Amino acid sequence: MIVVGVGLAGLVAAAEAADAGRRVLLLDQEPEQNLGGQAWWSFGGLFLVDSPEQRRMGIRDSVELAWQDWTGSAAFDRPEDHWPRRWAEAYVHFAAEEKRAWLRAQGLRVFPVVSWAERGGGAAHGHGNSVPRFHVTWGTGPGVVEPFARRVRAAVEQGRIRLLFRHRVDELVTSGGMVTGVRGAVLAPDDAPAAGPPRAPWWATSGTPPKR
Repeated sequence: MIVVGVGLAGLVAAAEAADAGRRVLLLDQEPEQNLGGQAWWSFGGLFLVDSPEQRRMGIRDSVELAWQDWTGSAAFDRPEDHWPRRWAEAYVHFAAEEKRAWLRAQGLRVFPVVSWAERGGGAAHGHGNSVPRFHVTWGTGPGVVEPFARRVRAAVEQGRIRLLFRHRVDELVTSGGMVTGVRGAVLAPDDAPAAGPPRAPWWATSGTPPKR
């Protein structure tokens, strides 16, 4: 199995595939210091629906409301939207059901405060989240990346994942309508520092962290 990119999605996909018994080739055009991609530099916000954190704050949420908000923004009004709609519907249910427990099993914890992201009435022009659903991970972006980076590194040491940096993928190789490989280029080594510092948690400049 080939996974392109060592951002959060690539790390999760590679780790899950390796644990399922697949041998994985994981490629990225960036150097090793950019492991985790944009997720590393993010604030570590996670989309959860009807979570204990929301309920403790008195936020009334549900699968039905989250799906209404999602479809209000996405529309899904074209024939080619069939599979994106199916994926989105499955993800909303995942965010309301096993996602939180699955993330906790990876070692992730979230702040006991839920905030806004893509709030309806803002940049979404009336669409977006109608209630707060932005759950921030302890450790912010690096905290989200670390459990999956650890799993990938362990699988590399065990020979279940082959991880190659500075390998750019330019095209997919197909046969009989199926993807059978990739084609690209090996880039020159790059030891430049990563793109920027990770964000500090919101309490870093305002006092002590809240209790877990």
